[in-house]
Order: sequence, then C-alpha cells, then structure tokens
Amino acid sequence: MKKGTTKTSPRLEDVARKAGVSISTASKALHDNPRVSEQTRNLVHRIAEELSYTPNAMAQSLVTGMSGTIGLVTSDMQGRFCTQILMGAENVCSAQSISVLLADARNDPTFEAMHIQKLLSLNVDGLIMMGRETDPRPSLGQNLAVPVVYAYAPSEDPSDASITCDNTGAGRLAINHLISCGRRHIAIIGGDESFAAATDRAEGALNALADAGLKLAGPLRYGTWHGDWGRGATRLLLDQNIQFDAIVCQNDQIARGCIDVLKERGIRVPDDVAVIGHDNWFEIVTLSRPELTSIDNLATDIGSQAANMLLDAIQGYPHHGVKSLPCKLVQRESTICLE
Repeated sequence: MKKGTTKTSPRLEDVARKAGVSISTASKALHDNPRVSEQTRNLVHRIAEELSYTPNAMAQSLVTGMSGTIGLVTSDMQGRFCTQILMGAENVCSAQSISVLLADARNDPTFEAMHIQKLLSLNVDGLIMMGRETDPRPSLGQNLAVPVVYAYAPSEDPSDASITCDNTGAGRLAINHLISCGRRHIAIIGGDESFAAATDRAEGALNALADAGLKLAGPLRYGTWHGDWGRGATRLLLDQNIQFDAIVCQNDQIARGCIDVLKERGIRVPDDVAVIGHDNWFEIVTLSRPELTSIDNLATDIGSQAANMLLDAIQGYPHHGVKSLPCKLVQRESTICLE
C-alpha cells in the first residue's frame, strides 16, 4: 500500500455488485429473508465472506427500513420466569444479529404504555409482551406500527399471536405420573383460585383422575401460592383422617410446606406419600429433602418460540391465536415409584 493511502472496508454495495443483485436484495439475503431464493442467499453470504464484509447497522437500517432490534416488555422483572423467557428470546434473536431491548412495566399499565411508546420511538421492529401470570391480558390492538407477540400471558384477542404453557395438560401430567408410580389415593392442594393457572391445573388433574376411574382424596382446597398454605392444607388433610398416598401441590412453595408437615407427623416421603410440585424452581426443588419432583413450564422455550413467531411476523408471516406449549415433568426423589 502506498504511503498516505488507507484501506477502505468493503461495503454492501460491493457485495451486491459482485453478486449481481440489488443492494436491497443483498441486504435481505444477508438477513436470511425467506423471500430471497436459497441460491441467492448462499451466493450473497459467500461473497460477503470472501470480501470480509461486516454489515453497518445504520446503513442497513436505511436500506431495509429495519432497526435490527425488538422490544421485550415484562410485567414482572423479579419473577422466576422473566429471565428464562428473555434468554430464550435472545438465543433466537442473537443468531439473527437482532438485539433485544428489555423494559420492566412493573405490572403497571401506565409504565407499560410509557415503555411501549419509548420502544416505538427507537424504531424497534416488533414487540414481545411478557405477562407475569398465564391469565389472559388485554390486547394492545391492531393499530401498532409493528407486530406484537404475547408470551406467557396470552392476549384476550384471538387474532393476536400468543404463546403460553399448557397448565391443563400439566395437571393431567402430574396425576398420570403419580398413577404410574402406583398411587391411587391422590389429594390436591390448590393455589390461588383467582389465577387461571390454579383452575386450569385443577381441571387437567380432575379429568385425569376421572379417566382412570379414580376419585379425588379429600376436597380440593384453594389458598395461596405460599409455603404456609401448603403446611396448613396438609394439616387439614391429616387432621380430618383423609386417606391419601400422594399429593399434587400446584406450585413448589406449597409442596415444600406440605413435605415439612408430613415429616413432622412422621410420614415418610415418598414411601408413605408421594409429593409433586409445579414450576421446577431450582432453589426449592433441589434444597427440598427429599428433592422434589416438579412440572417445568419450559419458560426458555416459550421465549424462543415467541421470538420465532415475532420474526416470522416481521418478515410478513404473522401467527394468530394462542399456542400452548406442553410442560415437562422432572422426576426426583419425592415420587420414586413403588416396587
């Protein structure tokens, strides 16, 4: 190189010229837009690699009208599922060189509206709205300038795209697991009845019992999502002399309280009574003695699928309706099957 000259970095125009395509097509190909043929995408990627081309985000935005960012608005930054859903979304988006901008609405509609307007002013290409529970939430409507996907808390509008966990299936999963372990007298300790998660899990569990020709051991009682309710409800079952060999607890905190009382009364877990929880909350299930079998909501997968649905919509292929992702049972010592 001659003295006084500088080497210029390859530009998108250079890639497009060598590939024999327009600048817009080259940009779309580098972003793996399905509307560009696979042959053209492969050609543009190969030439970009040959030229050591690195996309300039600002220039790409001007060409494509896309910012390469999406917004994720959560209602519960401190919740146990938010981080997992965010990680799932980022795993998908980072593979497409798309950044995720996170905003915490604190379960406050005013904060949510403020964050949405701010994200839109930053020209995000789409929004993921993450709820703190699985109760349906109001739709943002159809007049936003960008597509929206609702994660965990589905939209009330069936024309929107939503993804959540299958709580009804989770209730059925818990009962069928206990039946497979030889249990026939199964009690249920419910969470807060005002939450869809509690009633949906109960519906699935009761249907599974009916399908197996079994009756619920004792009454189905709802309370709170806390360990003290698990302790109180378990004492009620024991003091009323209800015969049971397994208990479905609708979250892990309830299950931890339940196990505490069973051990206090000299009842062995799982030898005498098997116990299963829900949420697969690591800090609880692994510290429980015995370690707790639990249902996992697969929140990371919910985040990944929400991001994929949003990217589809951004490319012009929107989804509609509520998709319910099956939960997964993680067996540990509290439900070891009887020999």
